[in-house]
Amino acid sequence: MWLQTRNGRFYPDFVAELLDGRLLMVEYKGAHPVSGDDTKDKVEIGDMWEKSSNGKALFLLAVKEKNGRGVHEQIRGKIEGW
Repeated sequence: MWLQTRNGRFYPDFVAELLDGRLLMVEYKGAHPVSGDDTKDKVEIGDMWEKSSNGKALFLLAVKEKNGRGVHEQIRGKIEGW
């Protein structure tokens, strides 16, 4: 699965169909910089994809740790809406 960006196609790191039928798309940035133009473009298009899905899609830019939460917790929080 891919999303169209200004400069080509964006292939997320992970795509999963959840048990409730929603799609979850995750872009992971571990030690990679999250402030680059490429990452900003991916977040922008991923957020637009999620917002236009009528609740059927989720997009997450996951990082090694955010606000004391690891990747697993970030994904769980996105799925559960917290």
